[in-house]
Amino acid sequence: MIRIRKFGAALAVAAALAVTIAGCSSGTGGGSSTSSAAGLPNIAAQKKLGAGEGKLNIIVWAGYAEDGSDDPTVDWVTPFEKQTGCQVSAKTAGTSDEMVQLMRTGQYDGVSASGDATLRLIYGGDVAPVNTSLVSNYATISDFLKMKAWNSAGGKMYGIPHGWGANVLMYNPAVVTTAPDSWSVVFDKNSPYHGKITAYDSPIYIADAALYLKATDPSLGIKDPYALTEKQLDAAVALLKQQNANIGEYWSDYTKEVQAFESGSSVVGTTWQVIANLVQSDGKVKVDTVVPKEGVTGWSDTWMIAAKAKHPNCMYQWMNWITSPKVNAQVAEWFGEAPSQTKACTETTDPKFCDSYHALDASYAAKIHYWTTPQTNCVDGSGKTDCTAYSEWTTKWQQIKG
Repeated sequence: MIRIRKFGAALAVAAALAVTIAGCSSGTGGGSSTSSAAGLPNIAAQKKLGAGEGKLNIIVWAGYAEDGSDDPTVDWVTPFEKQTGCQVSAKTAGTSDEMVQLMRTGQYDGVSASGDATLRLIYGGDVAPVNTSLVSNYATISDFLKMKAWNSAGGKMYGIPHGWGANVLMYNPAVVTTAPDSWSVVFDKNSPYHGKITAYDSPIYIADAALYLKATDPSLGIKDPYALTEKQLDAAVALLKQQNANIGEYWSDYTKEVQAFESGSSVVGTTWQVIANLVQSDGKVKVDTVVPKEGVTGWSDTWMIAAKAKHPNCMYQWMNWITSPKVNAQVAEWFGEAPSQTKACTETTDPKFCDSYHALDASYAAKIHYWTTPQTNCVDGSGKTDCTAYSEWTTKWQQIKG
């Protein structure tokens, strides 16, 4: 996953607009309640809290650990340091792959991992289960984010949910004059928008094709877009290779998609609502977003603690701090996402923020399938072992793009 890397004024504008789409997970929309425990490393959760060690080294998405250096008015790190004595050193990562690699160096206490990295960290023995009783703010985190396929295994939580968003369909209504209600607008080989379609540049995007096929080709028997057999994966890859002929460009950095829509080189494709907000705020072109009838994929970030954290008590204090109502609200508005903390909705500067992000909307939840790292041990809770792993998805993605 590659998240927005240049925040500053741009995301301050997006936060001020505070009109975005996000969602909540459910058993139907977000996969099974836990992933398969086969091959799960035997790592115990911390039993009790001790004194803070005075230091904390974490890996974060840009915008998750603001200390006032980007904007003097945006700082939730300094108050944490003053309250706990834990001095924070935050390493910003650009991709999920980079996060996984950094965690495996053993130099970090924790990470704000997305679902396309979490299971790699869990089954790689890089992170430990979390004793949620040691994180008081966990009790009021949205239940639909707990014990899900991307953040749990063996009946144990492997992190504290932080925030989330949906991968929605964005289009330019001046060109796409009939409002689309289906992903067919980007997957149909005869799409009238040949050469002006954009798609997310990551192997995890294969799940978007699988989700579309789940609805349009029942004969494939796809139940979970992250638990694909070889046959199902091949079908998704074939669809994406077909789509490739219509793609104008793939995007990963948000600025690339903003520029493409503003220049007119892209007129329809997958996006994050916060990106649509940025396009709108620039005023150069109007765009609309929609949740297609087949549903959407999405991302949910989880704070995870390193299996061999050198400063575990500070990490536990950080997980509690970052999911406290006021701080979780600050992060959500600055970053452009729905908060995981239900009480954060009373702390946002915009009283309509959580409504606009669908933060507590259970019906919206059923439409979202959050990124979950594909594994041979199927992540759909079936107990089957004939699914394809993320490494194979990575190889296939390279073939798709040519």
